[in-house]
Order: sequence, then structure tokens, then C-alpha cells
Amino acid sequence: MIDKTLAIIELPRLALAFIPVLVVLFIQFNWSLPQKRTLHALIRMLVQLLLVGFFLGYIFESNSAWLVLVLLIIMVLFSSWIALNNIGAPKRQLFQRAVLSISLSGFLTLFIISQGVLQLSPWYHAQTLIPLAGMVFASSMNSISLSGERFYAELANKVSYEQARNTAFQASMIPNVNALLAVGIVSLPGMMTGQILSGISPFIAARYQIMVMCMIFASAGISSAYFLYLSKPKKG
Repeated sequence: MIDKTLAIIELPRLALAFIPVLVVLFIQFNWSLPQKRTLHALIRMLVQLLLVGFFLGYIFESNSAWLVLVLLIIMVLFSSWIALNNIGAPKRQLFQRAVLSISLSGFLTLFIISQGVLQLSPWYHAQTLIPLAGMVFASSMNSISLSGERFYAELANKVSYEQARNTAFQASMIPNVNALLAVGIVSLPGMMTGQILSGISPFIAARYQIMVMCMIFASAGISSAYFLYLSKPKKG
């Protein structure tokens, strides 16, 4: 019989996870490589995850639709801004396009998944909706970042809008297509792994992962396509 209660990791045992991390830091030190950025990233990871864990615990207990909605809007705004980091174009106009693109793809996909596939009740069930929203918005963010960077690079080379759009869209979808090809053979994704660790049947976990893969692929494609549509140069 499998214990379906996932074990709580005590802090002393959690500290053991940093042993291989220390090995990497030792390699950097021994090879005279810069360690400041790595240490900053590790400390930031610790602080961010602890704060997020505390904050999400409060949201889950509050059971407030407004609080969930505000959090989703904040996630859209942050993901829209981060998506523009590598795009060499005026940020103000691009930010509006990114917000519209991520909102359209994100909320459309979330609605279909949460109300059609999972049939969440209430719709704002935070413990389910927020993790799904994080995956959707992150997928849209990465897709817009890739498509936007490639699109404006193509336009700078005097390529037509249609050709630049198609090239940028194809480039933005490469990670998602690769993920579809590799899932289950090369990689065992996070949601499926977590469910298996918690004792859920691998066959049931696979169904959830199929849902997640469709959700991520669709949100990436729709957001990228709409962003490129909004970026069409005006004639005259």
C-alpha cells in the first residue's frame, strides 16, 4: 500500500539538499570563477520561495475571489514586463501589447481548463487556479519574449512583416514543440512527478500532465500570435 500523504520536509533535512549545491560553489571557487551572481541567485531563491509560500498560504485560507483576481492581474503585469527584457524596441507601447496578449491567451486558456476540464467550484479556488495561472502566464511570457526579440531583429534586416512574423512565431514555438516531443521519454514534468510522489496513479497523473502540456502550448501560441499581430507596422 502506497502512503498518499506527501512527507513534510523538516528544515534540517531540507538543508541536505544544499550539499550538491555546495559542490558546485566549490568548483566555481576552485576554478577561480565568479561566485557573487550564483550566491545572489541562491539567496534570492530562498527568500522568494519562503515569502511566496507564506503569502499563498494566506490566500488559500482567505478564500476570497477578489484577492485571487488581484493576484492574477499582478501576475499578468509582471510577466508582461519581464517578457520585454530582451526586445530592442520602445517598452511603453510593447508593454501594452504584451499585457493584451498575455491576458487574452492566459484568461481564455484558464477559463477552458478550470471550467471545462477541471470544473472548479468555486471558479476562484486558489489552490488550483493560481498554480495553473503561473504556468500559463510564464509560458506566454517566454513565448512573447522569444517572438518579440526575433521579430524586431528580422524587421531591422528589412524583412517584410509577413516573413518576420512567421519566422518569429516559429522561433517562439520551438521550446514548446520540443517539450511535446520529449515529455514522457526524455523528461518527466513537474506536475506529473509531484503527483506520483504523492501516491497518485501514474496513469491519472499522465492525464493531468496532458492537460498541462495542452494548456502551456496553447497559451504560448495564442499570446505570441496576438503579440505579433498587434506589432504589425502601420502603413504610411
